[in-house]
Amino acid sequence: MEEKGATIVSMDNVTMTYPTGTQALKGVNVKIAKGEFVFIVGESGSGKSTVVKLLLREISPTSGKLMVNGKDITHLKHKQVAAHRRRIGCVFQDFRLLKDRNVYENVAFAQKVIGIQSRLIGKNVHRILSLVGLSDKEKAIPKELSGGEQQRVALARALVNQPSMLIADEPTGNLDPKNSEEIMHLLEAINAQGTTVIVVTHNQEIVDSMQKRVITLEQGVVARDDEAGSYKRQYAPNYGEVSQKMQEELIEAAREGNIDTKNTIAESGIEEIIQDNSMVNNINEPWLKTAADTPEKTDYQQMDEQIYSRPESPVYEDFKQTTRKYHTLAEAMQQGRDE
Repeated sequence: MEEKGATIVSMDNVTMTYPTGTQALKGVNVKIAKGEFVFIVGESGSGKSTVVKLLLREISPTSGKLMVNGKDITHLKHKQVAAHRRRIGCVFQDFRLLKDRNVYENVAFAQKVIGIQSRLIGKNVHRILSLVGLSDKEKAIPKELSGGEQQRVALARALVNQPSMLIADEPTGNLDPKNSEEIMHLLEAINAQGTTVIVVTHNQEIVDSMQKRVITLEQGVVARDDEAGSYKRQYAPNYGEVSQKMQEELIEAAREGNIDTKNTIAESGIEEIIQDNSMVNNINEPWLKTAADTPEKTDYQQMDEQIYSRPESPVYEDFKQTTRKYHTLAEAMQQGRDE
């Protein structure tokens, strides 16, 4: 039995550049533990589909290392690829059912292709159809089923071989809200039984409501990786959420005398953060000490409540842009950086 919590997916500096020259992934580093439920979200072209293709070994990364179930799948041979895919269940937006076969036959097909004995297939199919609530639909063909029922058949087929990981690529894309919710609850129940579940989706409402881990891709890089996250950030970035590059740029600019520290403090309202002289005295940068001694005061907490928590405010975007680097300055002061 696989140890829950051990790493099942490890992407180490993975880059994927297609023959056309399109760079879909740029140095992605992600680890997913066995038994996790993870959403992968992002706009079209962010790299989500490429991640799915890599995990299924439909393509190989241009560079970097990709481990799945403890094995490096970057350079698998043909027979090894087939064995790898047997350990992964996958469902898609368009269901991909065999239209000329009934529900039982669609699920049994997944067992036959891996050579399961006939006497065991019936038992396994009945068990999995019961799990997804389709015991009474065994003889129905796909066109006789609702969209939600067809997706349940697809889930049953993906799960009948007891995969260690289930990848759901836009599983609710063709479903109404009620069926979408039911499918997500089913995925949650499957995850509760120990199967790692990775859901790629655009469905913001579902992601926000389920409060699972959310990995957000933007233009081929991991922009966010949040536990109990949401589809999109609802508030402006705080001190700890700005980039290292921006911090370095701002500190260097301050060293060169290109930042008016007096106005910086007054406009950004960070005086409360830097008033602890014991902290400031540990910083070996004169320009930071000068900034800390600036007397102007602004109620940053009140500013935060009035503007940052209301993205719909007309001044929100302008305010966010003009104060982003000031937040970086505060972060540098707070952590005592002296790069």
